[in-house]
Amino acid sequence: MGMTMTQKILAQHCGLDSISAGQLINCKLDLVLGNDITTPVAIREFHKTGLKQIFDRSKIAIVPDHFVPNKDIKSAEQCKCVREFAREKDIENYFEVGQMGIEHALLPEKGLVVAGDVVIGADSHTCTYGALGAFSTGVGSTDMAAGMATGEAWFKVPPAIKFVLKGKLSKWVSGKDLILHIIGMIGVDGALYKSMEFTGEGVASLSMDDRFTVTNMAIEAGAKNGIFEVDDKTIEYMKEHSKKEYKVYSADKDAVYEKTIEIDLSAIKPTVSFPHLPENTRTIDEVGDIAIDQAVIGSCTNGRISDLRIAAKVMKGKKVNKNVRTIIIPATQNIYLQAMHEGLIEIFIKAGAIVSTPTCGPCLGGYMGILAKGERAISTTNRNFVGRMGDPESEVYLSSPAVAAASAITGKISSPEEV
Repeated sequence: MGMTMTQKILAQHCGLDSISAGQLINCKLDLVLGNDITTPVAIREFHKTGLKQIFDRSKIAIVPDHFVPNKDIKSAEQCKCVREFAREKDIENYFEVGQMGIEHALLPEKGLVVAGDVVIGADSHTCTYGALGAFSTGVGSTDMAAGMATGEAWFKVPPAIKFVLKGKLSKWVSGKDLILHIIGMIGVDGALYKSMEFTGEGVASLSMDDRFTVTNMAIEAGAKNGIFEVDDKTIEYMKEHSKKEYKVYSADKDAVYEKTIEIDLSAIKPTVSFPHLPENTRTIDEVGDIAIDQAVIGSCTNGRISDLRIAAKVMKGKKVNKNVRTIIIPATQNIYLQAMHEGLIEIFIKAGAIVSTPTCGPCLGGYMGILAKGERAISTTNRNFVGRMGDPESEVYLSSPAVAAASAITGKISSPEEV
């Protein structure tokens, strides 16, 4: 029986010639990731093992990004715990203020993940690295602790859904619109504990940033992981950012998929996810008249340089609506610096937006943009659950950077064609 991309990677890391969906396996890990919220819990569990050393100081990455720079005493204590552990264990890949970034944008940029890797992270959006042809998935803090101690993790081999992409995206349409379209089609549990595997001639037309956005939100469809076929763009990206050896895995021709879904990229329109689930999608022409109080452009989903470029393209020479607080969050220090060199920061500030240091910030209702009762935000983040960005009676609408930027200008959810 043939294997999918994901199954081939997992088989190699557990030392078996062949595995199948539903099988329980134990795999060697290439990287274990944690942040300032999940790592303190993992550290406590690690200490319970009685071990003094981690399995490999070069294969653990810790990135305080959710509440940094520290927003209050509690978050400061969380980061202090993580910082002291990283120093004590001499962890090589510890990135804090000054070197910081949102973890899922920072790790690929630093070259810490490449094709063929198996990565676990104590954050649900660890599935982002599937854009590079890696198997990556979110785990709990206890599994992170076990990973730091042993360099291994157990998995139930996921079945897979095959997405065959055709054509290319139209103007103002991006990877965010693609994944919102898919989630709207299959639902938030449509890929529950499955691998979402992306293939087809349409993949070549997607930028790496588009692919990172798509795999980042695989978890919003309930997936165990998302993964793209490796092509020339992937290899070019890895060679630019990493010195690690990579290994390309392709699905067998007789690989077993639970279903195959074909998607014509040219037919996708700018898409908005309405409260309070990512599956509540409408195309921009179905949105209606919805005024907003805040626009957020950033996050591990859409804080990369191409996201800032498209937002700046929409906002250049214009002013944000006087009733809309507009927050731009570059995902890493390098992206921030690149945006400065390209003049994007000046465009945002002249338009009346503010630019934040890299942080998860408002995405999880952390800080830098909490919503009050009755307020609405359009956001390029990944979740719009009840109370996700503030008061339980606030509302979050998910969109691409292009739509968020246009909406900031008009004061209501709008297409870039309207500004």
